[in-house]
Amino acid sequence: MEAFPFPYRDQFEKIIGHKINYLEIYNASEGFIAAQVDPGDDGMLLFTEHGIFYEFMPVEEYGNENPVTVGLKDVIAGKNYALVISTTGGLWRYLIGDTIQFTRLNPYKIKITGRLKHYMNAFGEEVIVDNSDKAIAWAAEKTNAVVNDYTAAPVYFTDNSNGAHEWLIEFEKEPDDFDTFIFELDSCLKNVNSDYEAKRHKILHYGYP
Repeated sequence: MEAFPFPYRDQFEKIIGHKINYLEIYNASEGFIAAQVDPGDDGMLLFTEHGIFYEFMPVEEYGNENPVTVGLKDVIAGKNYALVISTTGGLWRYLIGDTIQFTRLNPYKIKITGRLKHYMNAFGEEVIVDNSDKAIAWAAEKTNAVVNDYTAAPVYFTDNSNGAHEWLIEFEKEPDDFDTFIFELDSCLKNVNSDYEAKRHKILHYGYP
């Protein structure tokens, strides 16, 4: 699969009137955490000398009474972590709410993958915002659609039906073919998320009214 498009880029370029060069920064009220230093590399350089002490909690630990965290020396590239920070300003062990992945370990580079409360894991599929953004953008590009906004939620098992994901999508320009849009969205999710692919085979179904 080729490089993923970015959601909403078409709308931004339409408003501004020409191509835009994007550089990512990760600046929160709690501290300046990371920034992209190379336009050809979408990973952001983690600032390790800006008065912030970092811990990284694997997202599967979220909600546990005594969640495990790891330091920089033990992080794994490509794994989703919730960011825990302590700062010299007196903010101690604060769960900032964002989820990140390391794209490189030397130097440490990260990307934001979503929020702890913005993910679907009703069936063990662990779909995060980064997955859904990629899938929406991919399906829109493949079907000449323009998406304004979207949301998704799980539909749980009943006595008569399997589980599912229900998507509500607002289009500025509808897809050339809705079946193709759904197929591409589903295929992209399977490509970027092996947990979704495994659960999709046995549990989830897709379609539209």
